[in-house]
Amino acid sequence: MTGAARHLALLGDVLADLAADVAPWPVPFADGIAPLLARRGQRVVVLVSGDPFWFGAGSVVTRALRPREWVAHPVPSTFTLAAARLGWAIETTACLGLHAAPLARLRTVVAPGVRAIVLLRDGAAVAALAGYLAELGFGESDLWVLEALGGPRERVRSVAAAGFALGDIAHPVAVGVHVAGAGAVVPAVAGRPDAWFAHDGQITKRPVRALTLSALAPRPFETLWDIGAGSGSIAIEWLLAHPTTQAVAFEADPVRADRMRGNADALGVDRLGIVVARAPEGLAGHSPPDAVFIGGGLSTAMLDWLWAHLPPGTRLVANAVTLESEALLAQWQGVKGGGLLRIALSEVAPIGTRRGWRAHYPIVQWSVTL
Repeated sequence: MTGAARHLALLGDVLADLAADVAPWPVPFADGIAPLLARRGQRVVVLVSGDPFWFGAGSVVTRALRPREWVAHPVPSTFTLAAARLGWAIETTACLGLHAAPLARLRTVVAPGVRAIVLLRDGAAVAALAGYLAELGFGESDLWVLEALGGPRERVRSVAAAGFALGDIAHPVAVGVHVAGAGAVVPAVAGRPDAWFAHDGQITKRPVRALTLSALAPRPFETLWDIGAGSGSIAIEWLLAHPTTQAVAFEADPVRADRMRGNADALGVDRLGIVVARAPEGLAGHSPPDAVFIGGGLSTAMLDWLWAHLPPGTRLVANAVTLESEALLAQWQGVKGGGLLRIALSEVAPIGTRRGWRAHYPIVQWSVTL
């Protein structure tokens, strides 16, 4: 039998009556997998909390096992217990496990009226959560600190995020959050305002970005290559489309790559992969994507490389702003097919005491399936 020390402690004197070896699961958690697999073929019990397949250890433990090698006996999860204490409908409540994940994963969830149940590591993490919400302008949010749910040490306390001052929080802990305040809210659709992305001018602007994401058409579990990523806005919005999507951004400028990392972390998509390299040379050795966006560095050599190395069915979207790159896309579209879209945008600007339309450089967009 194995499990976290706190799980084994709950068994008390029962452990003395067991005719079995008992060993605490090591920290970090991954260090316990090899000793577990070494007992393959034996009867082994692993104690974990609640529902092991909802932000739990279940999938980590079983991914190396065959389906009939294990049996799970789930009990109500922390989310279920928390919702039962608070009277919240789980289907309309955001549930996040942030034991070892950054609080910024909450960023796109935070909006007035939202309810969330967040699993956290310890009391310090709860205080950090309260501070994070206050920093975003949501200090009016109500927090319910839920300690040791379902056990003899259970305790539930309520406090406002801005007035958080609890210093005796016991583990395990979850927090119910009812968001309130006037902070900025991340829009839920592609084409977020440019202000959400730090950049040096190298960014696909909001209207064009919305059209580009529509052409890329992200789907669950798909991976994007964003080539010449600049601020990373395309890759980041791809990741925001669904929690299972993945993206790798290729950017030759290390300063832009660092800025891109900050953009991704701030919007809670720290899973963005960033490769500081020039394409197409830097593309080699990476798992093939489902879709590719070329935002910078468009060339015949790059298109030749993509057609030679990527599998049929890969979706490609390329944006061109110069006459030379536009001609290149027109040439390739004539041979490979796909669609060409010319995007000409204007916005209102002052002309003396009056107003007029100020045109932006037109964009030519090529969408094709390899």
